[in-house]
Amino acid sequence: MNKIRTSANGAPVDVKKRHIILDALRGFALLGICLANYPEFSLYTFLQPETVEALPSYGIDLVTKYFLYVFIDGKFYTIFSLLFGVGFSIILENNKRRGVNGTLVFYRRMFALLIIGFLHLMLVWSGDILMLYALVGMLLPLFYKRKDKTILIWASGFLILPVIIDFVCQFTSIYMSAKLVEWEGLLADSYGISDKGYAFWLRDAQSYGDVFKFLVMGSVERLSEFVDGNRYFKVAGLFLLGFLVGRHRLYERLEECNERIRTLAYIFLGVGLPLSVLYAWSAVTGKPWGLGAHSSLYFGSVYVTGFGYVMAFCTFYISCKNGKVWKILAFPGRMALTDYIGQSFIGMWLFYGIGFGIGASVGLFITEMIALGVFWLEVVVSALWLGMFRYGPLEWIWRCVTYKRFFSLLNSSKR
Repeated sequence: MNKIRTSANGAPVDVKKRHIILDALRGFALLGICLANYPEFSLYTFLQPETVEALPSYGIDLVTKYFLYVFIDGKFYTIFSLLFGVGFSIILENNKRRGVNGTLVFYRRMFALLIIGFLHLMLVWSGDILMLYALVGMLLPLFYKRKDKTILIWASGFLILPVIIDFVCQFTSIYMSAKLVEWEGLLADSYGISDKGYAFWLRDAQSYGDVFKFLVMGSVERLSEFVDGNRYFKVAGLFLLGFLVGRHRLYERLEECNERIRTLAYIFLGVGLPLSVLYAWSAVTGKPWGLGAHSSLYFGSVYVTGFGYVMAFCTFYISCKNGKVWKILAFPGRMALTDYIGQSFIGMWLFYGIGFGIGASVGLFITEMIALGVFWLEVVVSALWLGMFRYGPLEWIWRCVTYKRFFSLLNSSKR
């Protein structure tokens, strides 16, 4: 039972056969996600403008905000979504070689992820992305046998559609999330969470019951964010692009594509970063050109820069494969699910009243320094854990449920 073997329920990729470039990229994405999410954990995002301006760190916080919009916002979730699509292709091909129904295995995997995401959303953090990944991921098998051109057309359509929808919303003043926003307001009123007290509710929470009220309201707000941001279309498009990368196993052919990858990195970053500056200005100043123009800037900056990051990352990897940085980033990359949810628990512990309660009192710059510290803590803990165990704790549970088998958690050298 301890060995990876063919069975009716399939089997995951052997730990020894993992591709370090994918794990390192996943770790790199986790770093960016931590930097992107912690302003919300620290409650800085919810502070009123006059409160933000009164902070002694206001000047450097403003610079930090522009930095985040230019270099971080959306780019790393783009990478994470691409890697999800790559993982889908690996699961299907891995089980196909074993003569197993890879689609059934994948659906079990998505259902398990859906449960994990729901628990994360309702009990820990209302900014969860896992539920959306699971639900959108369930559509991927529909494209498994489609031609590359067909998948590329669908992916492009999914990514462009939000821009079209936002222009329509702008000119018609019809917003699909209106009912969800109304529902969120009713919940906030019933719990006594006012607009001015929004940022301080979690900081002042004296019990988990208070936190849970906010999470219930926050789950509705999260749904409205997905609708307003057309996130399901964006995720679907990125999943499909990642699936194409995985289908052609480009992560195994980096050296033969080196020159092309390097050229694309220059092009994508050369186009994406200047547009990201405009996108940052639009975001910070309240979208003065309108929702449609802001959505267009998102499309031209976030995706293009995110793709550029991947290309540049691969270029550096090719030039120094034996560098220690890849192994360092691969540690949290191999435990991405555990570390993603771990970031939420640490954020709750640091910033909410049921923990240290420092939320709503630290500026954005300090928040990002804390986020960097959290990520490096996860690097160390992941390295120590994987020195003894084959999988992260949540990854192990996820695998056992997916393949309906018990896998030994201990490394073979420890048994």
